Amino acid sequence: MASLSERHYLTPLFEPASVAVIGATERAGAVGAVLIRNLLEAKYQGALFGVNPKHRSVHGVPCFNGIGKVPARVDLAVIATPAPTVPEIIEQCGKAGVRAAVVISAGFSEAGPTGAKLERALLENARRHRLRVVGPNCLGLMRPALGLNATFARGAALPGSLGLVAQSGAVCAAMLDWARPNGVGFSSVVSLGGSTDVDFGEIIDFLIADPATEHILLYIEGVRSARRFVSALRAAARVKPVIVQKVGRHPEGSRAAVSHTGAIVGLDDVFDAVVKRTGVVRVNTIGQMVAAAQALAAHVRPQGDRLAVVTNGGGPGVMAADRAADLGIPLAQLAPATFEALKPALPANWSHGNPLDLIGDADAKRYRAAVAACLADDGVDGVLAILTPQAMTAPDAAAQAVIEAAKGSSKPVLACWMGEEQTAAARRHLAQAHIPVFRTPDPAVEMFGHLSAFYRNQRALLQTPGPVAAPDAPDLATARAIVDAALAAHRSVLSEMESKALLAAFAIPIARTVVTRSAHEAMLVAGEIGFPVAMKIDAPEITHKSDVNGVRLNIGNAHAAQQAWQDIVAEAARLRPEARVNGVTVEPMVRRTHGRELMVGVIRDPVFGPAIVFGTGGTAVEVHRDRAVALPPLNRFLIADMIRGTRVAQLLGPFRRMPPVDRAALEEILLKVSEMVCELPELAEIDINPLIADDAGAIAVDARAVLRPAPPARDRYGHMAIHPYPSHLVTTWRPAAGPEVTLRPIRPEDAEMEQAFVKSLSAETRYFRFMDTLRELTPLMLVRFTQIDYDREMAFVATVSAEGREAEIGVARYVANPDGESCEFALVIADGWQRRGLGRRMMEQLVAVARARGLRAMVGHVLAENRGMLALCQKLGFGAGDSAEGPMVKRITLPLAEF
Repeated sequence: MASLSERHYLTPLFEPASVAVIGATERAGAVGAVLIRNLLEAKYQGALFGVNPKHRSVHGVPCFNGIGKVPARVDLAVIATPAPTVPEIIEQCGKAGVRAAVVISAGFSEAGPTGAKLERALLENARRHRLRVVGPNCLGLMRPALGLNATFARGAALPGSLGLVAQSGAVCAAMLDWARPNGVGFSSVVSLGGSTDVDFGEIIDFLIADPATEHILLYIEGVRSARRFVSALRAAARVKPVIVQKVGRHPEGSRAAVSHTGAIVGLDDVFDAVVKRTGVVRVNTIGQMVAAAQALAAHVRPQGDRLAVVTNGGGPGVMAADRAADLGIPLAQLAPATFEALKPALPANWSHGNPLDLIGDADAKRYRAAVAACLADDGVDGVLAILTPQAMTAPDAAAQAVIEAAKGSSKPVLACWMGEEQTAAARRHLAQAHIPVFRTPDPAVEMFGHLSAFYRNQRALLQTPGPVAAPDAPDLATARAIVDAALAAHRSVLSEMESKALLAAFAIPIARTVVTRSAHEAMLVAGEIGFPVAMKIDAPEITHKSDVNGVRLNIGNAHAAQQAWQDIVAEAARLRPEARVNGVTVEPMVRRTHGRELMVGVIRDPVFGPAIVFGTGGTAVEVHRDRAVALPPLNRFLIADMIRGTRVAQLLGPFRRMPPVDRAALEEILLKVSEMVCELPELAEIDINPLIADDAGAIAVDARAVLRPAPPARDRYGHMAIHPYPSHLVTTWRPAAGPEVTLRPIRPEDAEMEQAFVKSLSAETRYFRFMDTLRELTPLMLVRFTQIDYDREMAFVATVSAEGREAEIGVARYVANPDGESCEFALVIADGWQRRGLGRRMMEQLVAVARARGLRAMVGHVLAENRGMLALCQKLGFGAGDSAEGPMVKRITLPLAEF
């Protein structure tokens, strides 16, 4: 059977058949006047109406005294009236059947409590009528190919392939002003403003499926729905380059934290982790955003990050090389064949390396030969050609040579023609040839780095770790008992002993800890543990023990233990008299001659939820501020990448006669912490500091955990921005005859198996599934089918063991529709396994998951001649009806609540 896309619920917003401007007027300078003029000048293709009781027409557009008086159904209302009037206007729009609204008006939450009250009323009215709202306080919306310019920007956008979504109307206006004279066009421009209703995630969802949008640019000030945002970014980045600029990287003030981890990790660190995990690329300035837009519009798509630099000046070449090194972009190693090709074209004194310095008298022939040779080298992923205006170099001729060399190559070519008076015309010619051109080397290298990062980030996007990564399951009963007991006692901060017990429940090695209530008890416990010991203050309010002289190390005898207990308690009373002291902990002194002090932690971001932190440990952790941040769940690939992102990584290998750290043991601890985060939604923060690692393993010497009550959730992983691989859904099924079948969620590494499965199907089965005669899946289809987001879709593969390998014999999948209430499904079974009960078994499992996720209906489209599928669906309770696809297709629907 085939699954066909339902009409996106935001279609009335992006492709309205009719638009009403509420507040339309001819008054010069009024927003309503600009909106009408822009729609007329853009030649909007649908029906256009004005709403204003003071006018019967505005610039020839019929005008009515209320939205309910418009004599046709309105898809999109564009509202430009004073804020106090907007909630009632939204109410009237809802009653009139309007499907979407863009609220241009300001004066809502950004204006204070009164405005916030208006915004709440606006939203309540919109939701009551299922009317979707963009804004308030926004520039508006553009769909240039449809002639839709529902903004108050000056001038229209050219049609093109870029989708721009921004919370700042000013940024949209600036991008539009730059784009038109540079020939850059847009598929959509959306200014979200306050985004009280429609947010980034929903807009991205639409742009993913929009064939006119090939690239997506996002300007972000804040995100409301983290799971939807991350899910949409991951879905988009699988098929289209996504460039993000997030502002507010250094907010004033600091978040109150009760752990070292919270003190050294900022909110921007977590957003960076989101970017890495979603496969998108982040830029930091509007200049970089503009450069990325220019490159994407020119279809610059690097397939790697190895850069060749061609220049007629040593200095600019070194500048480019330095910036590449800063950004971690490797300069390409030229192949011997490339050097041979360059011999007859270049003088003997050229640089013979990368950067390729063609010498100051370089002419157009040298540029053409050098660029062409680099593009032909398999070890080069992109070329940057740099020119400085020198007496013997003609900028125009050299530019034309680069243009000619770049023709026919799939590799990106960038240009940097420095100077102004002598190079301005050449830059225009390069831009007209769709070669991104810059005035200085740094932004050119940065742009190549940003776009090649899209290629690199796809590796992180492929990772689908499960919640439990190790063979041995954690002791969840003990962990839950510790958490529940603390929360029942209204305690949020666990003691060191409780924190270590929590770690131990997840099989993380710990230094045994005992709390002592007196100097005499400390002496006895120390003797039992064995000298030397370490002793520390145990007080919930004291986060940093060393700040109150609350740590004593290498206590070697009974008398020293008694004295240490008294001194620690006295110092705490003197320096923090308000602190509640539970006692003093005693633990063995961990002696690791070759040990490195590390830190592993967890923080809870207010938007994106838990994040895991790794870096340099010890008492100076807040001074070193050496850390890498990653979103859970983690696997070994992601952990290795995380460790590489820290300075302390250089100390983990052989170092000054010290053997290398046991990396497997270190990675295992990070995997266990990832499991803790997945399984304990109440875990707000945790410090493991120091974690001492050496060649013999790693051990948690000190730990501190902070809890927060978790609200009830339908999804056991609802507290996480990325849904883990749902390993709990793996099941087995034994048919009446034949081998045991494994039913499990699909993984990205199943791509080869999925392709082999499709190729093995009969022509009829393929036609029933895809309504096409294709013999194999395209690369894009393979990506979409195997790299799924478990939050919004599910695909079960049925496999059997064949010659020691898994062989796929069936697949059932659903994809949630953007409305979040229904889903579309598809099912295909190998020819040899049809009519054996496998299809029913897979559909029952698929329906159970969709129902558990809160979806209300499952929809499919089946060819009328596919009687077997229609019979199976009838047995499962589906109802059949006519499809918009015509009489050859049946639309089948299952109300999930009734299944």
